[in-house]
This record gives sequence, C-alpha cells and structure tokens, in this order.
Amino acid sequence: MKMRTILVLNPKGGCGKSTLATNIASYFSINGKKVTLADCDPQGSSQDWLNVRPDNQSRISCAVLDKGSLQVPEDTEVLIMDTPAGVSDERLSKFLSRAQTMVMPVIASPIDIRAAERFIHELFSLKGSINNKIKIATVANRVREDTLIAAKLEYYLDHLKLPNGKQLPFMTMLRSSQNYIHAADRGLSIFELAPSKTYYDREQWEPLLRWLDSSKSLPKN
Repeated sequence: MKMRTILVLNPKGGCGKSTLATNIASYFSINGKKVTLADCDPQGSSQDWLNVRPDNQSRISCAVLDKGSLQVPEDTEVLIMDTPAGVSDERLSKFLSRAQTMVMPVIASPIDIRAAERFIHELFSLKGSINNKIKIATVANRVREDTLIAAKLEYYLDHLKLPNGKQLPFMTMLRSSQNYIHAADRGLSIFELAPSKTYYDREQWEPLLRWLDSSKSLPKN
C-alpha cells in the first residue's frame, strides 16, 4: 500500500502549522493508522511535542529532516510533514513532490492574507509540481471569532481561486482556543482531551477531517 503523505505548508511563519500537523497526526493515529510526523522546521516544535507525548497514547513515529534527507519508517501508512517558514523554490518543489495532499493554514491578519495570495500564485509557477499531482485546501487558523478581520479572512478564503480559475477548497475556521495550548503542553491533541471540554473545537475540525478521509483530498490516478 502506498504511503499517504499530507503536507502542512505556508511559508509565512506563525500561522500554526505545527498545531495542525500534530493534531492531524494524532487523529490518524487514534484511528489505527501507523503514523510518522516529520518535523522539517528547525524550530522543532513537532519534535518537542512528540518528546513529551505520553507512552500510553497512540504511537506516532518521528522523522527529522537532516541534510535534505528524511528517514521514514518502512511501515508508515500516513506521513504528516510539518514544514518551515520561508521555504525556497527548490525546497518547496521537493516537499510538494512527496505529497498527495496539502493543508494550508492562514491566520486573520491583512499581512497573512496578502502573503497567502502571493504564495498560491507562487505554487502554480512551479511547472509540473502541482497540476493534478496534489490536492490543496485552506484552513483559517487561530481565529478570534466575531471579529471583522475574521469575517474578512473567511470571505477571502471562501472565494479564493486557483490561477486556473478553479475554486480552492476552504475547509473550516479553527478558533484561537486554550485547548490547543493545554494539549500541546502534554504532547496531546484536542482529540485526546475530554470531549466535554473540546466539543466545539472538535466540531470545527469535522469538515477538514471528512475531506482528509475522502477521495477528494487525493489526486486522481
């Protein structure tokens, strides 16, 4: 069976890539998949999360990018790649060549919205690396609900089109919640905290998880 690779990517720093990557990894691991989390960011946030993850939780392996080489366990079924900020064209192409699915978190600020737009066009300037080879979706992340800028980000992502004119799927808005901080501090995801405390957060994740579980998030053969 071919390994499933999900890339969490946005070259703009501070958009919550590690939070998405660790929670996605945990979701698949809880659901019985053999998961490896690849920390490709020099900051090492995902690796730090794995280092404090309790032994009694579902197992997630770690792969670290070392001199451009990523050593992934052979039995890995799902590989989640947490990428660094400021990725160059060459490294971007290398990341994209490995993945079938890309999740792009964007936070609610004018600078981040403009950067996201530039990045989408940059992606499609990399000839042959995108078209029909990878499925992309966006997520509004760390959102302060009921604010004007949150509404602006939701509208922007909901109407964002690819250079070929097709709609870029916008999956969900994830609120800025202390639950993510509490979970990360213990090497857990929100799916491993008490459901009564994380009900609303889990509900916000549902559209993204349904997409990741569906054939819509995979390129056509």
